[in-house]
Amino acid sequence: MFSDRKHPPPQKRIDCLIGAGTSVRGDIVFTGGLRVDGRVEGNVATVDGQAGTLVISEQARIDGEIRVSHIVVNGTVNGPVTASDYLELQPKARLTGDVSYKTLEMHVGAVIQGRLNHGAAEPESASVVELKRVQG
Repeated sequence: MFSDRKHPPPQKRIDCLIGAGTSVRGDIVFTGGLRVDGRVEGNVATVDGQAGTLVISEQARIDGEIRVSHIVVNGTVNGPVTASDYLELQPKARLTGDVSYKTLEMHVGAVIQGRLNHGAAEPESASVVELKRVQG
């Protein structure tokens, strides 16, 4: 019933930093790890949906869609969030928008205003199985 498996570890290194006091307008596509301490007005995603880590610090704000495999949020996000693998919402996290995730860790104090969608990042088409009626 309970599995000893833990979620895969997130990317351990941060390749890029958007520092406090910095504002970026436009979409950001990255590889590896990205830490945001400033403000982003645009969508944030990894290149071609590759595995990556996004860390949003307490003073950070992102207004746009986020699509990253591992996400750690302790700041403010306005827009839909898709974590194809793991999403951690730390105590000061404030999310406004729908959230899709595979694994969710939510600390006391985190707030979500939107829907939580567990499962695959993209909706899967339902498989139809035709049942044969047996006459007897």
